[in-house]
This record gives sequence, structure tokens and C-alpha cells, in this order.
Amino acid sequence: MAVDCGVFVDWSQMGDVSRDAAPGKIEYKDLKELKQHARSGQWAKNHSQRSAVYQQLLKALPCRTVTPDAAVYRDIVGNSNSKRNPSAYPLPEFVDGTAVPCYCLKAESVGSVHAVLSSIAGQFPDISHCPSLPPVTALLLHWSADEAQCFESVSRMLACNEPGRRLLDQTFLAYQSACMTFGDLVHKYCPAAHKLMVATATDVLEVYSDWQRWVLGDLPFSFAARVMDVYLVEGYKVLYRVALAILKFYRKQCAAAGSALTKQDSAAVRSDIQAFVQNIGKSVTPDKLLEKAFSIRLFSRKEITLLQLANEKSLQQKGITVKQKRQNVQLAVNADNFSSEIVSAKEIRDIWSWIPERFALCQPQLLFTTSTHGCSLNRFYSHCEGYEPTLMLIRTTDGEVCGAFLSTDWEERKRGGNKLSFFGTGECFLFRMKPEMERYEWVVIKHPELANAAQSTDDEQTGAPQSLEKPATDPSHLSPFLSARHFNLNSRNTSMFMAGNVDSIIIGGGEGNALYIDSELNHGRTERCLTFDNPPLCAESFQIALLEVWGFKDAMAS
Repeated sequence: MAVDCGVFVDWSQMGDVSRDAAPGKIEYKDLKELKQHARSGQWAKNHSQRSAVYQQLLKALPCRTVTPDAAVYRDIVGNSNSKRNPSAYPLPEFVDGTAVPCYCLKAESVGSVHAVLSSIAGQFPDISHCPSLPPVTALLLHWSADEAQCFESVSRMLACNEPGRRLLDQTFLAYQSACMTFGDLVHKYCPAAHKLMVATATDVLEVYSDWQRWVLGDLPFSFAARVMDVYLVEGYKVLYRVALAILKFYRKQCAAAGSALTKQDSAAVRSDIQAFVQNIGKSVTPDKLLEKAFSIRLFSRKEITLLQLANEKSLQQKGITVKQKRQNVQLAVNADNFSSEIVSAKEIRDIWSWIPERFALCQPQLLFTTSTHGCSLNRFYSHCEGYEPTLMLIRTTDGEVCGAFLSTDWEERKRGGNKLSFFGTGECFLFRMKPEMERYEWVVIKHPELANAAQSTDDEQTGAPQSLEKPATDPSHLSPFLSARHFNLNSRNTSMFMAGNVDSIIIGGGEGNALYIDSELNHGRTERCLTFDNPPLCAESFQIALLEVWGFKDAMAS
């Protein structure tokens, strides 16, 4: 069995991996043990054991009734152990030019990957964009007895129909929304790395669009194989984790090198990260990479799925469902059309880099400014209602600048009648521009121990694949992610995002208000609050020289 499942491998490159050892344990009834073995690299040194475990995992995937198997491949291609000329099997268009990684395969085995992918294209005509398929196929070929078995394994991953679970993006819409979702996760879990990207790359989302390639394609084989172990056990979320860990290590290397933070073309930054990932073994071991990946306390699969749905909806609303020129997909603040009396075009671009990716597709639209509409809270509401989200900018009479990204339509305040009641979601954040730009997010993001996901048996805890329950919010709503209703919060003080009535507006609550503004939009206060755990954003008591509210063009509240 060991020889059969290593027929495509160049064993001279495999180091101390055993080709002939007995498989050992291959069947797992205890899901926690399975997850622990996958994460710890239990199968890394035993080729036949890893092969047998993979076959068990792939056969256990719930799939569509009609899923092509090994027999179908043999009918199409014939002898599946023949040497293949890659040029005879051109790669499908849906791989978007992604080359087949060598991954310690024999040179002639690349032709086998081409042949499998060509057959996949014929059997799955609905796939329109799947650049991760060549590396996934090349990895699975390692642990396959022949091409037909590899074809069946890939087919099962593509045909998996378990609710709420996906293994591979198969359309440009799914792929691009995953890139946006990754960008959102970087904002929240890798703020230092994101700050580096904003400082060095002209187009941050273009850099983040490479995230899947870092994990499936650029990582050396010994790393990619370990990622595949946990990917097949725990699912797509693992890819996010590993990519975030890669970005954290990249930032650490840049900091250690003391590189000057100069703006450069995004292609140069992308090339630099790719080179780092391809040579990651010089500074990080596979164990360290996975340890870092699983130390990141991501929210539940349900929350990430809600965000993915919202990002897909924003792309659909803009007609971005197939690949097109990048400038139609990436964030862009047009300096020629942007005019604020508070911040410059460069500063608004920096603020734009913090907002959720689905709104970064939108142009800023001035809704209200005290210089034109006057200092009236009623006029503030009348101009801002119906827009979601909004961005508030404040300049004080002392020249200090601060503000807030507010996830929810101000009309929500009416649900509380005349009573001042809080609303909004954990996507809200505060910021100040001077002396240095700083953002202050929902405290639960940095301290997840303050809240537990409302779903009592999260897939991260049990290791068991969970079906996605019906979301508590309608996924067509523009701000579903991080809604406080999804969490069992230890204190309501940690979810007081925004409030307003005829007398005042308040941003952030709990033992103080991050921003309090009076009904004349003239006087304000700022202090530490529990919801954002922020310092005062400017002088604690301040006079407002100018207040602006910006909306996001084409992002009307639903």
C-alpha cells in the first residue's frame, strides 16, 4: 500500500518521511483525537498512514448524489498510470493561470495533475473560478494510488454538500468575497500587519487577494502537507487561520529587518510576501506556523459565514460576479471627487482601509456637514437616516480630529421611543487622527473571553463539522457581522455601540461615553468606555468646530 500511494512522489526530496512503514491508526471515532492528531502532525512521517487517513476523511464527506468517482475517470482517460505530457492536457480557464506546484512530485507527475484537472473541468461544468484547485490536486496526488483515485478525491471535495460547509471556492463571486472576508479578518486580528500593508502598498485589497495562494501554492511542501491535514479535518476556516499567521510572521520579519515604511506599487509588496512564504522554512517550522494559526481566537464559523454572505451581496449589488479589471473590484477613493474640510484625501484613504471590505467598494458620499446644514441634531438625523453605515468626522476648535465608523442606520434609535437606547454592531469603531492615527475596535475583538458565541457547540471546540443554523439576522442586511445578539455577553456594558435622542448622540458606553455630542452639535465630551476600551479621543471636554457625516454610495440601509 505504501509503494502504491507513493508512485507519483520524488522520494529523494522527502527527507525522513517513511515510504514503507505500516499505516498505524487510520480510523478515528473520537473527533477530538482526530483533530489533535491532525494539528500535531501525527501522520507527517508516515506516508501510507496519511494516505489511508485522507481516504477515510474524503469518503466520509457528504456529497451530491451523482459525484464522479474513479471508475468515471478510467472510462474517460483509460490507463491512469500512463505518463502524461502536460501540453496534451491544458489547464482549464477556471484556474486563472495558476501553475501546478511541484510539491516534491516527480517531474512527469505534473502531467498527471493536468490530466486530472482536465477531467474535472469536463465533469464539473459549473466551476467558473477555482485557482486553488491545481495545488489541492497536486497535494492529493501525493497520497493517491493512481490518477483515478486522485480524481475521485478532488471530485468529493468539489461536490461536498454539507450545509454551511465548503472546501473550495468555485465561482469568482465566492473567491472575491473570500478575499474581502480575509481583509476584514486582517483588520480585526492582525492590526499591526494591516497597518504595515496600508503604509507600504498602494492597494491593500490587491495584496490580500493573494491570501489563498500563500497557503495553497507558495508554502513549501512540508508546510502545505501539514495544512492539508487540518484542512481536511476542520474545513475552510483553517485556510484563513494559516494565512493570518503567515501575515503575522511576515510583519515580524519586516519589523526585525527595520525596513523603512515607504509606499510602493502593490505588485512589489505581493512579490515580497510571496518570496517570504516560499522561504518561510528559514525562520518558522510547520509546528510554529500552525501553533500561531490556532492561537488566533477567531469568531465562529457562523459569524464568518454571515460576513461572507454580506460580502457576496455587496459584490452582486455592484454587478461584480465574474472576473473583471481590478479597479472595479478594489477599494478606491477618488481624490478628484473627494472634498472634506476635516481630512485630506490621503487621510480618508487610510480610514477607508479600516472599514469592512464590502463597504470599501463604495465611494464616500457627504451626507451632512455643520458648515452647510447648520448645528442642529434634527437636521443631522434627517440627512443621515436611511444610510448604513456612516462615517462621522469631528474637528475641534483646538484642531484635534477624531471620529467613528457607525455600522447601523440612525433611524434605529426610534425603536426606543424617546428613551435613549443603544443599538449597532461590533463593526463600529472609533479613531483619532492626531498625534498618530489610532483605531479603537469593539473590546470583544481583542478580548474574546468577554463573550461566548451563542452557539453552544462551536465547531472549533468539538472538532465536529456543524451545520450552519439559520442566522439570527437576515443575511441580506448590510451589517450582520458581530451583532451583539450572537453572543452571550458577560455584561451589556461591552455592547453599547451608538445611541441617540432629541437631546444628544452617544458613541460607546459603559462607565463613560467615548463620544457625547449635545443637541446643538456644539459641545462634546470624550472619555474611556468599556465597549471600545479607548482613551479620550481628544481633549475630554471640547467645542466642535466642524462635524461631517459621510455615507457609502450605493450602500443604502435595507
